[in-house]
Amino acid sequence: MVAIKHVTGYAAMGAAVLALTLAGCGSGGGSSGSGNNNSGSGTSTPQNSGSAQGGSTQNAKGGSATSMLTTAKVAKLGTVVTDGKGFVLYRFDTDSANPTKVSCYSTCAALWPAATTTSASSVTTKGIDKSLVSTVKRNDGTTQITLAGWPLYRYSKDDEPKEPYGQGVDGTWWAVTPSGAKITTPASTSSAPAPATSSGMGGY
Repeated sequence: MVAIKHVTGYAAMGAAVLALTLAGCGSGGGSSGSGNNNSGSGTSTPQNSGSAQGGSTQNAKGGSATSMLTTAKVAKLGTVVTDGKGFVLYRFDTDSANPTKVSCYSTCAALWPAATTTSASSVTTKGIDKSLVSTVKRNDGTTQITLAGWPLYRYSKDDEPKEPYGQGVDGTWWAVTPSGAKITTPASTSSAPAPATSSGMGGY
């Protein structure tokens, strides 16, 4: 009888071990399912790739926007040249157009960022004669857009499209007409920030 009890006890223990083993397999199946999820996540790689392509397309659009010259009507100034996002573009009296010369670098360029592009052929125009558009290489290696030979810039304090806060700063920075001429009319910007003073390099 003792032997039978031992056998029965072993059988009960075996059943318990078997139950635990099956439970472990069930857990393993869950991990496997998780693995399948990861595998499913792996199949999202093409989607990620597509997303990257979408980002590339957006970047390309952003690039073409900054490489576009168009026009806008601004109060008091009339028709001015803007970039593809509507921000007013300026020219600097210390530069020259014939030959084209850039003189705004370093801290000046931080306040007056150059309107840049990849090449003259990539610049699109609307309301501006494309034959007047060219480029010049800056000493930092970037390519700056020119209009009628004049290098073009944005003003960092223009927060919104068609804001001409840079107009007339230091008597050397001017919004540009579609022909490349400078507009010397004072801007109507009662809420404009106070013009920055400089020591000969226009607004910095």
